[in-house]
Amino acid sequence: MKYDIEIKAKEPLTWRCARSMHEFSAKDNDWHMICLNKYKGLVCIVTNVVNQFGKQEPGSNQEIKEFAASYNVKFDMYNKICVNGDDAHPLWKWIKVQPKGRGMLGNAIKWNFTKFLFDKNGCMMKRYGPMEEPLVIEKDLPCYL
Repeated sequence: MKYDIEIKAKEPLTWRCARSMHEFSAKDNDWHMICLNKYKGLVCIVTNVVNQFGKQEPGSNQEIKEFAASYNVKFDMYNKICVNGDDAHPLWKWIKVQPKGRGMLGNAIKWNFTKFLFDKNGCMMKRYGPMEEPLVIEKDLPCYL
């Protein structure tokens, strides 16, 4: 079963039935709908860049894409979305209710660059705070590869 980015909170909460991130879709920075099942068999780190935190990221998707390109970013990037509230993307609603996706002071995403580690089956393994360095995540990777 697939859950599309266009699902709104007023519609049935079908995202609650998902068993992995692979059951969701999202639009990339070129506005193409991408099924996240393309990541089956891969360990993934998912992070957020949104404008819900003090207007920290006011740039358009194109501006973000160009900025990232200036650093030779090679990972997949997706459109800016909401990660909190009624308009949150269904994937992010699902992430925050997973046993290993819950935060220390509530489940809301508190700031940009909150990171989530997923195993090869698309199951949530660990949540990392925005200030945690990539080396912290790197130490956890070997047991999931």
